[in-house]
Formats: sequence, C-alpha cells, structure tokens
Amino acid sequence: MMNFDGLDPGLGEYAPGLDSSMDPRLDPALLQGVELDPDALAVPESMHIVEGMYSELHSVAAEVGIPVTATHFDLQEELLWMGNHRGHASSFFGPTMGRYSSFQVHMTDDIRHIQSMDTGVLFLTKNNLKCLTRGGLIMFDYPMEEGADMHSLILTDNNTLLMGGLQNYVAELDLTTVQETQKFTVEVPGVAIMRQSNRFFFCGHTSGKVSLRDLRTFKMEHEFDAFSGSLSDFDVHGNLLAACGFSSRGLNGLSCDRFLMVYDLRMMRAITPMQVHVDPLFLHFIPTYTSRLAIISQTGQCQFCEPTGLANLADIFHVNTVGQLLMSFDVSSSKQALSFGDSGGCVHLWSSAPEVSFNSYSRETELALPCLVDSLPQLDWNHELMPLSLLPMPLTNTEPLLSDWPTSFITPSPRRAPLVDPEILRTMKTVGFIGYAPNPRTRPRNQVPYKIKDIELEYDSYNQVPESPIGRDEEPHLYMVPKKYRKVTIKYSKLGLEDFDFKHYNRTLFAGLEPHIPNAYCNCMIQVLYFLEPVRCLVQNHLCQKEFCLACELGFLFHMLDLSRGDPCQASNFLRAFRTIPEASALGLILADSDEQTGKARLGRLIQSWNRFILAQLHQETLEQEGPQAYRGASSSTLGSSGESVIGRLFGCEVENSSLCRCGKETVRSSLTLLFTMHYPEQRSPDKTIEEYDFAEILKKSICLEQSTQAWCDNCEKYQPTVQTRNIRCLPDVLVINCEVNSTKEAEFWKAQTEYAYSKALKKEAAEPPKPKEPLPTEWCLEEELCSVEGVTFDTQAEDMRHVWIPLSLKMCISKTQGLEVSSLSEGEELTESEEAEGASVFDLVVTVSHIQDARTGGNLVAHIKVGETYHQRKEGVTHQQWYLFNDFLIEPIDKAESAQFDVNWKVPAVLYYVKRNYNAKYDLRIKNPIDANVLLTEASLARKQRKSHATFIPLMVSEMPQAADLVGLDAEFVTLNQEEAELRSDGTKSTIKPSQMSVARITCVRGQGTNEGVPFIDDYISTQEQVVDYLTQYSGIKPGDLDAKISSKHLTTLKSTYLKLRFLIDTGVRFVGHGLQKDFRVINLMVPKEQVIDTVYLFHMPRKRMISLRFLAWYFLDLNIQSETHDSIEDARTALQLYRKSVELSHNGGQEEFRKVLKALYEKGRKLDWKVPDIDSADGQGSPKSTAVFPSVMGL
Repeated sequence: MMNFDGLDPGLGEYAPGLDSSMDPRLDPALLQGVELDPDALAVPESMHIVEGMYSELHSVAAEVGIPVTATHFDLQEELLWMGNHRGHASSFFGPTMGRYSSFQVHMTDDIRHIQSMDTGVLFLTKNNLKCLTRGGLIMFDYPMEEGADMHSLILTDNNTLLMGGLQNYVAELDLTTVQETQKFTVEVPGVAIMRQSNRFFFCGHTSGKVSLRDLRTFKMEHEFDAFSGSLSDFDVHGNLLAACGFSSRGLNGLSCDRFLMVYDLRMMRAITPMQVHVDPLFLHFIPTYTSRLAIISQTGQCQFCEPTGLANLADIFHVNTVGQLLMSFDVSSSKQALSFGDSGGCVHLWSSAPEVSFNSYSRETELALPCLVDSLPQLDWNHELMPLSLLPMPLTNTEPLLSDWPTSFITPSPRRAPLVDPEILRTMKTVGFIGYAPNPRTRPRNQVPYKIKDIELEYDSYNQVPESPIGRDEEPHLYMVPKKYRKVTIKYSKLGLEDFDFKHYNRTLFAGLEPHIPNAYCNCMIQVLYFLEPVRCLVQNHLCQKEFCLACELGFLFHMLDLSRGDPCQASNFLRAFRTIPEASALGLILADSDEQTGKARLGRLIQSWNRFILAQLHQETLEQEGPQAYRGASSSTLGSSGESVIGRLFGCEVENSSLCRCGKETVRSSLTLLFTMHYPEQRSPDKTIEEYDFAEILKKSICLEQSTQAWCDNCEKYQPTVQTRNIRCLPDVLVINCEVNSTKEAEFWKAQTEYAYSKALKKEAAEPPKPKEPLPTEWCLEEELCSVEGVTFDTQAEDMRHVWIPLSLKMCISKTQGLEVSSLSEGEELTESEEAEGASVFDLVVTVSHIQDARTGGNLVAHIKVGETYHQRKEGVTHQQWYLFNDFLIEPIDKAESAQFDVNWKVPAVLYYVKRNYNAKYDLRIKNPIDANVLLTEASLARKQRKSHATFIPLMVSEMPQAADLVGLDAEFVTLNQEEAELRSDGTKSTIKPSQMSVARITCVRGQGTNEGVPFIDDYISTQEQVVDYLTQYSGIKPGDLDAKISSKHLTTLKSTYLKLRFLIDTGVRFVGHGLQKDFRVINLMVPKEQVIDTVYLFHMPRKRMISLRFLAWYFLDLNIQSETHDSIEDARTALQLYRKSVELSHNGGQEEFRKVLKALYEKGRKLDWKVPDIDSADGQGSPKSTAVFPSVMGL
C-alpha cells in the first residue's frame, strides 16, 4: 500500500492547469485507499529523525504519473527544484516542501539538468537552455543548433558555463551576452556528465570512459577506461574519483556492474575496485566527518560506504517508491539533505537532522505578497494633478495598444560608417598595416557624429592556445628542458641583490640583462642588436631631441654593456620609453604584468612582432631629418643627411611587388623591406605525410613569394582575384628571418624536416670511412678562428645533426636570367671566382632566437649569438669568434651545432639572422661620443609655475666645467611605480618574489670643490608619465604634484635631459660622492666605473658589520641633525661631501690604525643608542647646528 501522508493537498487543484486532459479531480483509481491529509505540509510527529543518520522526511507528488527527470537543491535559497519528463518545473520551500513556484519550461522536451545561480535558475533540455527567475519569469531563452542532444552543464565561473551532450563538441556560453564564445571538439559519442575540480574538468562518456581535461584549453590530459559497457554516474572529491556503470555481457547486452571503479588523481591510476551490495545507478560523495559515498540503485536501495574501505550491509536503507524507479538524485550543499525523483512523479526528501537546512548560509526567500486589489487607495477624480495611470483599466482585444508599433517602424536600419576626414588620409603615415595621423581638430575631442557600437578588434584567445605548438598530446615532463635554457629568476634577500651570485650564471665578461622589469621578454633581442657592430656604433653615435627615442635609449644601454665587466645591466629606461611608443601598444607588444607572470603571452609570435617593430622604428628614428641639436653642440651626427639610414643599408632590401588581375592589368610597386617571413608549403598528399624540403628552397619561396588573394582592380573597379608576386632587386647585408612556427602545423613541418636531415646525415656518415678525431680546439672552430675556451669539448659527428634543419651558411645570388638563387653551403666551402664575378655572396648564421616551452615556468626566450672578434678584443684582449647562449643574465659558451638545433617539443625557432661575410668593412665603426658640455648649461623647466625665485641651484658657468677626478656630491630620491610582491614562508620568513619598481623623481649634484663648494648645480625633478603608487614623501620629500608640469613649482625636466648631464659627468671622469650610490645609479640606470664612486656607506663600514645610516653618521661626526622630518637631496649630498672630507682628515691625521679605532667607537656608540639619533634641543627646533658658517655661499640662492 502506497503511503501518501506527505502528498501535497494542492495537487488536485494544480494538475489540471498543466494538462487539460486530466480530470479536475484525481482519478479514484489512483487514490484508492488513500486519505489526503490537509496538514501534510508539516512533518508528521510520529516521524523520528536520528541525528547523523539519513531517513525520510517528506514526499510530495508533483505530477502523478509524470517521471521526475531532474532534482536540484538551490545553492542560494532553501528551495528544492524538480523537472519532469514533460518539461514542467516546480520548486518546494524548506523541509516542509510547501509549493513555492511552478511553471512550464519546455512544451515537449524533458528537463535534463537544473542549475541555480545568484540571479535565476538554468534549465537544460535536449536542444534548449532557458534561464528563469525563481518566480518563473524568463530571463533568456537560448536555442541550440539542430542535432544537439544536451545532457549536462557546469558553471566554470559566474558568467561562463559549459554544455555537453551526445554530440562531438562541448559548447561554452557567456551568460552576460548569452552568446556562444567557442566550441571544444570532443570524441564521439560526446559528454554525458561533467564535474570540475581545481585541477581538471572531468567528462563522463557513454562509452564508459572518463576524461580529464585542462581548465584553460579543454585539451585532454588523461583518460580512464572505467567500464566496458557504459557509464552511469561518477563523482570527484579531493584526490579520489569514483564511478559506477555497466559492463558488456556479450549477446545479453549490458548489465549493472556492482564494482565501483575508484581512481587516485595524484598518481593517475586505479586503486582496488570496491564491491557494493546494490545495483549502482547514482553515486555522490557526501564529505561530512569522512569522505562517504552514497550509492543509489534504480529500485530505491541506498548504501553508504567509504571509497577505500569495504561496503557493509548494515549501511543500506530503502526509499519507498511503491514500485516506481528512481530517475534523479541530488545532495544539498550542506550534506544534510538528499532528494530523489521517481518515475511516478514523486519527490522524496531524506535528511540527517530534524532541523534541516539545504545550505550553510541561505539568503531569505522572497515569498508572494497577499492580493491588494481590495485595499487600493480612494482616488479623487476631480483632482487636477491626479495621474490617470493610477486608474486600473481593463485590457481589450478589440483595439491595438499605442505601443504596438508596426514592423516597418521597428526594423533596425544600420547606418554606414562615416567617411574618414581627407586631411587624415593626406597626412597619414603607415607602419605595417596601421596608419597614424595627427588630429586635424575638425571635431570636438572624443566625439563622433553618432555613436558607433564598440567592436572588439581582437579576441583574446590566449586561454585556448596550448603552451606548446605541438599541443598536449604528450606528457610535458617527457621533454626535459636543459637547465641552462630554463627561465632564470633573481632570488632577493634582505640585502636585495647584493648577495646574489650573478657570477654563477655568467663567467664571461659580457653583460647579461635582468628579467624582472615589465616587458623584459625582449632582453634576448636587445643582445642581438648589441652584437651587430654597425648597429652598436650607430645608436651610440645617435642623439636627438625627442624625449622618448628608442635609438637614443639603446645607445645609452649599449654604452653600459660596453662598460660592464660581467655584471648584469637593466634595460629599464629603454623599456620605459618603449612603453610610451603608440605603435608598440597598437601592435600588442606591451604586456600586462598578469600575462607575463602567468605565462599567457605567446612569446614566440610576440618576439617576431617585436623584431619587425624595432627594425622599422630604428630605421625611422635614424632617418628623420633633425633640426638644431640641443644636446649635441658641435658634434652633430651625419646620420639622416643622406636620406638613407644605416638600418636601411644593413637590413633593407628593395623589393618589387607585382599584382596581376585576371583581366590582365598588372600593377608594380617598389618598397623597402627590413625582414622576411617564412611561408611553409601546404601538404596536399592524401596520407598527410610531410614531404622533404631543403631550407634554402623554402627560404627562396618565402622571399620571392607568390600568392593569390582578393585585391582592388582599378580597371575592373571591384575586388578581383589577383596573383601577387614579390622579387628582390638586391641582397641585404643582414638577412633577418621570422620563422613563424606559431601553430601545430608549422611545428610538425619543422620537426619532419629535422628528421629528414638527421637520417640523411646518418646515411652519409655510414657511407664515409671513419675519420680520426682531431685534437681540440681546432675541431670545432671555423677558419681563421682561435679557440681558447677551456674545459669545453664538442663533437661534430652525425649526432650533432639531430634536430638541425637550417644551414650554418647560405650562398645567395641574383642572376639576370634565373632571378634569386639560394643554396646551402657546407662547412669550409668557399665561392669560386666565377660565382664571385656573378655577384654571389655567402651569408653566415650569427643569431638564432628560440622560444623555450616549459610548462612549469610559462616559457621564456633565449638567443644564440655568434660573438665577433671585436667584442672579444675589447672585453678579453683576444681575437676569436664564439657562439654563446644568452638567457637574460645567464651567458654560456655553446657549440655552433647547438645554435642550429631546434627540438620543437620544447625549443621552437622564432628569429634567424644571417649576415653577409665580411660585411663590417662597409661601415664606419668609430664611436664619437655625441654628449658634450652643452647639456650642463641652463635649460628651461617643464613646470608652468616655476619661477627664478624658486631656483634651488646655480648652473655651472663655462669656467666651472668639471675636470677628471673632480668631486661631485650626488643624491637621488625615488617614487614607487609598482609595489613589492612577496610571500611568507612556512617558517615565518619573507621571500621577495618581485621587487618594487622604482622611478627616479629628483637628482641633485653639488659642487665638490672651489669657492662655491656645496652649492648645487643640478637639482632636477623628473617628470613621469607613468602612474605613481607611492611618493614615499617621508623618505624622498617628493609630494603629489611636484612631478606634474601643470601645477609643479619645481625645476621639472625629462629623465633623458638629466640622464645626459650625468653621462657627461661620468664620461668626463668626475668622482661622485654620496651615501648608498649603488642603488641610486641602479635605479637611474647608469653604469659608473668603481674608481669614480666614493660611497660613504663603505667609508665608515667595518667588515661583517651593519651599514650605518647617513643621519647617524652626520650626527656622530659632524654634529648635524638631518632627515628629522623628511629627506632633502641637497642636504644629503652636502652631508656626504662633508663626511668624505672628515674621513680624509681622520685617515691623514692618525693613519689607518687610528681610523679603525674611530670606527670601533662609532659602532660601540651606535649599539648603545640602538642606532637612533638622540633628540637635540636647539634654537631652530630641529637640533641641526648647520648654519651660514658651513657653506656661506649657499645663502645667496
């Protein structure tokens, strides 16, 4: 006999509204012997709930005889949702299961999945997704394409969901725009069940398999073959995955498997299957005290067990379905309630607590308000201001509403885009495919005639691109990245960089570049440009008036690289200027910090775009005709006067582009190109095998490119299919090649070619008799090289040809009959006299830039560079050539064969540089320093409010120009652009992940000798265009507004202007005196020879003791109380000068032994006072005895 104690009394009145075929009263045959209890909404008092054990709390018949296909506990409110086979949905409130809402979701299809959100509830049917409010109002209705057979959905975040079913794709939907963003292809027969953890998406297939997929790309990472027949259900908790399903039984079809498959997600393997005593159809982890599993059979038997233990018969209970089958099952988020839906239309609620709550923290449910029709306020019809809208009016079907406009009035009519101003077209300069023009000011700023819908130009598809161009088919750890190629990071301590051992990474005298600066991904390409001698000389001779000029900044950086003796440098000023170039931003070359740290940036494609951009930018900047030079004086540069830049002569190649329309009209135009992009042939073979090609053959086709495309024909006056061909008229001195290995297809092509080349090398070695091995080092040297690298041995056998496709030398010639001819040149082979007469040239490989694919670090870029003789001569005093690996601040000599090896599984080619042999002879490689004494003369301030009465310094006169060994007191103040990123270790110590990014805000230089000793001659505030997050006013004295040209009263200049002044002082040979100058020069981005730096930090320092502050030294030795409220760079620079004079006086009077005693007394006094300056009461209130007697001339400012 069926128990209907909990049946909803409103069922008889509600059901006819859904199905007109049902009688207004329930069929007596259905309710024979059943009494409907009017108080059934309350839990019967006879029902006893045992705390901690699940037992039936309530049962409700939603629609008698209509199977319940989905149940779901609302995650925000105390509601239980159900959906049935006829597309109807109902919700029940709280443990009493009072009916809350009921509505039709779909007219015919069954509801397969229900998911609650903050704003509404999602209902998934076969080919439709509908979102409704909890009261039943439609928020959106999303129909799917024909053939869709959806079964499950999962919310990946608040605004995105994935839908899967029995088709070969999983769709991603953006809930904000209600549009499909992308489709992920999956194997047939599709995805029936989906779960998610913090590591993977888990997809259950009807074939009996469970696949684990990447959270970002949805690529399959692992797969478990759980059951031979089909999968019924699975769940994931912690490191365990449990699944139930069906096994094949030959001709007898499928049978329910009583063994649950359990997998350990740490080791990705199955553990001992667990036998249960029911036929499992549903299972769910219920992690309360332990990780219990609830296993449900279709007949209503339920069993609880531990996934790693044995099932116990005592843990079985039964859901009373009166012979009906269970169709759905769900567990509340609080784990206190279970819901079951059966084929008879009943929903059963089981609970483990008498006062059950579905969620730990539920918001209040909005209940319906009582009808207020009878309590409407009295309206005074005679009142003149009474709005007529308050009068309730009946709607009639006889007359149309005023708001019911005809279709012709509401059809959208898009307007044409406005024409571009002719003045913009006339003055526009094109860089690549982007045009730039000055604003003609014909319209108000930021306004257009009408609003145009914003269109996203480029969809951010980084999340869908696999880390490696060959995808995730193989385990990433199988391709071990060698240690020297991995991303290097600086480990910061309390002392910052002082105790970091850079020599461990670089034992050469060449300088590396530090990687922690934003957009430092281009470090390797900066090294490439530096080791091209004509480029190095060009930018160091270049100087212009532009505030942000990349050629100027490269010249300053290359000067630092020249001076360095193995210490790493920073490209901070160059990258600061780089971030201000609008073309760089338009091309997407400026990365956000999040993209750099998370490894989302596609570095291979990015560095190739950067390579194209920097060559064009340097060509443009060095080609521009320049007016009077503010910084040059007499030493004007001759560059740009001839109408051709050195960059154009080096990299430029005049190309002839021909477009032939099918009407016969041919258009020919000439242009200058600075680099070429590789184009790989399409694979047309039916078996998809990749044919063998020679690199020289592919390079020739890429240079002399022929392709078909749609183009405008003036003759036909419309777009027509045209054949475009490109031919070159001359050969460049430096051949730059972008490899364009950006997808799986190109990577597979490159991989196949390296395998062909390797097999050919093996056959060649087997055919030739073995040669005796020559002694090192001449074995691995090119002709005329002197190898002096100790402890390095290389092998040039066929094994060196593994992963090598590109030749180390190329022979190129432009003949009148054949056009461009390109061929590989073997080692030691030279041109014949006839070939030289025909104009043939030999190009040697000198640079390869690679993208290192390392899943653990997000990848990085490295460069292999063949360093020439002149560089070794300057650094080491020897004359030879050698290949080096440049990986930020890691520099290591390598074999020439390694430079051409590209295992695309982890090392992907990006950029190649071939140079014409002996090309340097054509260029003037002398460097004449363009910075002269004029930079120290008076200059105007950028600040509008700055007056001469506010001047804090007196510029140098011509008679005061500094000489070598003169003293200059220096101090700098800084502001913070980005805060430090740090983490706390488990032992409580702090680890700096990324240091704070500082920017110089004020630089002061004071005279160190003469009648005006102590008087500043430079006191520049540096204007910055970047956002300052902390002015550090307490330590820097810089206040908000001091660096703003509109409101500042200070002497405001550009960083470049002040940088040139300091560079002139360094080049002159002055000696800088200051406190903590090492950090100052580092942030200013200057390399100063150690013999030109006198740092008072080290003058008054004993080995293995702490550093002493300037304030304490000034109080102890000079009786000065400085920095009491804030820092002043003029005061600090003067104090450092006085301390230097004091140290000279102490050393001269008592010798080193006496000076050591003074230092011991200093440290003893400091320990007693805890290194804090005692308060001194004096007339000026600051406790500082400095007066006009110290520097009398200062008072005249």
